[in-house]
Amino acid sequence: MSDECDVSKIVTTFLLNTCRLLQRLTKHRIQSAMTCGLEADGHPPDDEEAKLIPLITGSVAEFYIEPMLSLVSDVDVMFYFNTELAIPRGHPPPTQLPAEFHNYVKVYEITDSHLAGYVYLELRYLLTQCTDYGKYNYIEYDEREYYLQHGQTSNHGPAHFTDNSHRSLLSIDKVFCVRCVSWPPQATDWPTRHRNYGWPNSTTLDRVASNGCDMVGVAHRLCRQDEWMGEYHWRLSFSRA
Repeated sequence: MSDECDVSKIVTTFLLNTCRLLQRLTKHRIQSAMTCGLEADGHPPDDEEAKLIPLITGSVAEFYIEPMLSLVSDVDVMFYFNTELAIPRGHPPPTQLPAEFHNYVKVYEITDSHLAGYVYLELRYLLTQCTDYGKYNYIEYDEREYYLQHGQTSNHGPAHFTDNSHRSLLSIDKVFCVRCVSWPPQATDWPTRHRNYGWPNSTTLDRVASNGCDMVGVAHRLCRQDEWMGEYHWRLSFSRA
């Protein structure tokens, strides 16, 4: 028996050597950081003051256990404009926003579609920042309905595929989204639902809920051929969590 391997020690050693909160600097992470830097330097063609705010998601961001065989096949970067914001329908427009937002912000109300998790974004307010106090005032748009269109996407779902095979290690999927700084009512039960083993803990739940979510531009698979819904459907995304 003494010659047999102690499985628990082997597993413990493996986990300690491969799990780390401060992950090793890899070529994939460097490429992700470079992509975020390039995106953050961009702006819409019709608004030089607007900025793109990037967020690394997907396998590059999520793996805390280093697999024996690499499962990282691409770099996923979500980004949103700091001049656009989504709020739940019926919520008052915010008077304060995180520092990355511009001094004027278009606010879209999140309207449910007939499919769970898919919504429309209707333009409702324009926020303007008061330079003396750092708070925002708002004006309400007229009653004319104006819904935000996300445009055509590739067959990668909401991602815009960029083939960087000649310049980079991995291909890059860029996902345009609209930021929502509050937790959406469509997921109201998630922070309070019963959890058998107490995971995630209450601190993590509060942090996730306080970070809000994003809307990514993609139609439901049953609606992609529809002329209107194919362009105006947005999906709730919790990749930020």
